[in-house]
Amino acid sequence: MSTTYHVTGMTCGGCARSVESAIKAEAPGAKVSVDLGSASVTVDGASESQVKKAVDEAGFTFLGVA
Repeated sequence: MSTTYHVTGMTCGGCARSVESAIKAEAPGAKVSVDLGSASVTVDGASESQVKKAVDEAGFTFLGVA
């Protein structure tokens, strides 16, 4: 099941790749889609706590479920 989260601080493709890589490192096999326009990340295969940890460690702000 996919869940979409609000993540702020992403401004470019590099930011999106950083967030995606961090989540996949925390939850190998997760499917991740980043939408810079809506400041959101949709994830399938990772818990909310895994996503929060990955986003925080990547230097972005996790705001919870969209």
